[in-house]
Amino acid sequence: MGKPDFLRLNLSPRCGAKTRSGSPCRSPAVSGRTRCRMHGGAKGSGAPKGAANGNYRHGTFTCEAIESQRAIRRLIQQAKSMLTRLA
Repeated sequence: MGKPDFLRLNLSPRCGAKTRSGSPCRSPAVSGRTRCRMHGGAKGSGAPKGAANGNYRHGTFTCEAIESQRAIRRLIQQAKSMLTRLA
């Protein structure tokens, strides 16, 4: 026969977040994650991406913009290294 439910809940891993008082959260972590449902372990938790986020302004710091900036930076570095090899 299996363990009683209360014992299984007591032995389950705990959430790793700190509460506002500074003590660790005592809620059980969501299975497969390190946080409880209230601290970001729930499916779909977190802020939406892009314009759906309430803090979105102009798109300069979106994932797509940052990746394009990195690609341009790589092209410039390649061009500089090619010019130094030719000179």
